[in-house]
Amino acid sequence: MASQEIDRGRLREYMGRMIGHMTGGAICFAMWLGDELGLYRALAERGGQTADALADATGCHARLVAEWLNGQVAGGLVELDAGTSTYALSPEAAAALADDTSPVFVARGMNTFASLFFDIERIKAAFRGDGAIPWGAHDPHLFLGTEWLFRTGYRAHLAVDWLPLVDGVAARLQTGGAVADVGCGHGASAIEIARSYPSAHVWGFDSHAPSIATAVARAEAEGVADRATFAVCDAKAYTGDYDLICFFDCLHDMGDPVAVAAYAREHLTSDGVVLLVEPFALDELPANLAENPMAALFYVASSAVCTPNALSQGGTQALGAQAGEAALRAVFADAGYSALRRAAETTMNMVLVAEP
Repeated sequence: MASQEIDRGRLREYMGRMIGHMTGGAICFAMWLGDELGLYRALAERGGQTADALADATGCHARLVAEWLNGQVAGGLVELDAGTSTYALSPEAAAALADDTSPVFVARGMNTFASLFFDIERIKAAFRGDGAIPWGAHDPHLFLGTEWLFRTGYRAHLAVDWLPLVDGVAARLQTGGAVADVGCGHGASAIEIARSYPSAHVWGFDSHAPSIATAVARAEAEGVADRATFAVCDAKAYTGDYDLICFFDCLHDMGDPVAVAAYAREHLTSDGVVLLVEPFALDELPANLAENPMAALFYVASSAVCTPNALSQGGTQALGAQAGEAALRAVFADAGYSALRRAAETTMNMVLVAEP
């Protein structure tokens, strides 16, 4: 490497970012640990308490709990009353870390980041080989983490905000109708539709058998098994006709998205539509890198999970998790659709509607 003069001011600034990234990684681990051990839930339920009291309530080692709590305070997640040596969660922190029914709950999603570390040898091999890693080859923490990263958004927005924006579909589902959720994973989106529209029937399809088994169990636990049916099936093999076909955060993972979209078009009713939810991205790379706060996270996930899965399926068009609306519009145009429009967006997602 050629020797270059280092600007010490820029170096300090750069290393400050490095420390921030390392701290963020450590805090993600601590969030995962706190959720697994029930530490956040105990803090939320019992209010302010000492480290010893929290350790006693959760059956954990008091000395380790004290260190964990101080890390949480230093990271800005937990509050400390130094006068009484008690630790507490603010209402906002409890919503994010302790209440898994909250629309902003994120703690369990840290399983996703854990899976990336567990899969490092597999990911290295993909980088040095053909780039392919099938979804089912990943550590199982990925499947749980992905469910929990997205299910809170589905609960908060799917039935209340997104489906009413699809012309006529919400009204149709109120009185019946058939929905296909392609690439349904653990079934969070399908179950939310079934719960919100009890007269409709939802079919969830996924090629990953363990995820389908989890979806069946989730539907039974939520009391919607009579109207949410799940089957092991890839995105070009399901049968039937549907008023609504959904792809929730999965089309970019598929090896031939044009063929998948075209297959969906063949299985729509005469007035059916496709609902496409994809990671938020801006179309132009420089703008996306500079202006999209989710870009770094999504590009990392794309390099380790999404694009390798597409490549494992033949990868004729590996979109990646930052494809952007223009690239998705081209996919649906090539698949024969007349229009693709953006109906809504969040910090995490673009919500698009495709009309045949």
